[in-house]
Amino acid sequence: MTDITLLDGGMGQELVHRAGDKPTPLWSTQIMLDHPGMVTQVHADFFSAGATIATTNSYAIHHDRLVDTPVEGAFSALHQSAMFEARAARRAHGSGRVAGAIGPLIASYRPDLHPTSDIAVPLFAEVAELLATACDLLICETVASLAHARDILAASTPTGIPVWLALTVDDTDGTKLRSGEPVADAVPIAEQGGAGAILINCSTPEVIAPALSCLQATSLPTGAYANGFEQITDGFLSDKPTVDALTMRNDFTPEHYAEHVMGWVAAGATIVGGCCEVGPAHIAEIARRLRDAGHTIV
Repeated sequence: MTDITLLDGGMGQELVHRAGDKPTPLWSTQIMLDHPGMVTQVHADFFSAGATIATTNSYAIHHDRLVDTPVEGAFSALHQSAMFEARAARRAHGSGRVAGAIGPLIASYRPDLHPTSDIAVPLFAEVAELLATACDLLICETVASLAHARDILAASTPTGIPVWLALTVDDTDGTKLRSGEPVADAVPIAEQGGAGAILINCSTPEVIAPALSCLQATSLPTGAYANGFEQITDGFLSDKPTVDALTMRNDFTPEHYAEHVMGWVAAGATIVGGCCEVGPAHIAEIARRLRDAGHTIV
């Protein structure tokens, strides 16, 4: 059948659930500080479930997220910690790749806050250069606008390692980015910008299929990893939000999510996994169904 890359699930929310601490604006970065080794264990559990990629816990490590916190000066050290924990799990597992995660500047789902290129590109490049020292590839996640796509690729592709571009789309119309711009318009940006794959991420599962259909013109590998939130609330779109403003949908079982994923694979996706609220049990169910369908997980 087909070779399928199986990503891990949502590191940040998995850490929040396991730690049981009240979420802070630092999100999973706070838990990495407060609970040493927990990130490694989550990576290990995703590997055991069948994932072949460990995505570093670096999504929210940007200077703007650290301002006015006790770790404001720990930018580089936090990235080193995130890479160490992923690599430790990969070493113990004996196989797999490490993907360096680069999240949006300032806030997720807020394309209106994306800085101008002269500001954004150097900030993204600082992260990309750090991650490239110990990662096999970079995943530029939750890219909500065409400007964001251009800037993150301009910053990350000079590292020389593969860069996957992951777009987040409108939860009511998968043909549009969260900026309102057409998903299809990101294809030439990805191709000309040197992306190694185009993915759809951190969007409701129901809009992934129409989003993937907008990528049909590309020759690049495509794929998706959705979230399990009921909706992106107004509270989460405020200044310095915390994830307790978001709620997991009550139908988000491993079986239900795997049905969606297998539909994406049937439509041509070759890179799949999960984002927020996708845990090891979801990844294990996807792995089982992929193998039962005759696919090879690589």
